[in-house]
Amino acid sequence: MSKESNRDESVIHEVTREPVRASRSDLLKLPGLAAISLYLLILAGVIILGVVSGGHYPPMFLFFAGGFITASGGLLLLFRWAWALALAAVFLLVVYNAWIFSSQHEGAAIVQGLLNLVFFLYLIRTEVREKLR
Repeated sequence: MSKESNRDESVIHEVTREPVRASRSDLLKLPGLAAISLYLLILAGVIILGVVSGGHYPPMFLFFAGGFITASGGLLLLFRWAWALALAAVFLLVVYNAWIFSSQHEGAAIVQGLLNLVFFLYLIRTEVREKLR
């Protein structure tokens, strides 16, 4: 191995040690992530209002609201852990709304379930996963 190839290898290692930062252009290429983040924030707000207003949701649902807010912020920063958290949240909402529709036959549940399914299918795309860090 020559000195030049060793030098090239060290340059590659130095470049990869730098922290990767989410750039604005990466987020602009994925407008769905911003929409999903906004959706999770709205859901968290609805849960918080439901708990505070007294009785619509049990106080344990505040843990879900905290998870939704955390996933929303992390998605905007393109974190992989936030992607996994949002993916789990959206999938569980699909299952929950399907159960509500099958047991209570509410039309709104199937609409929200389908919306969550669209978000789930968007999140599992390879273009989305490649942009995360």
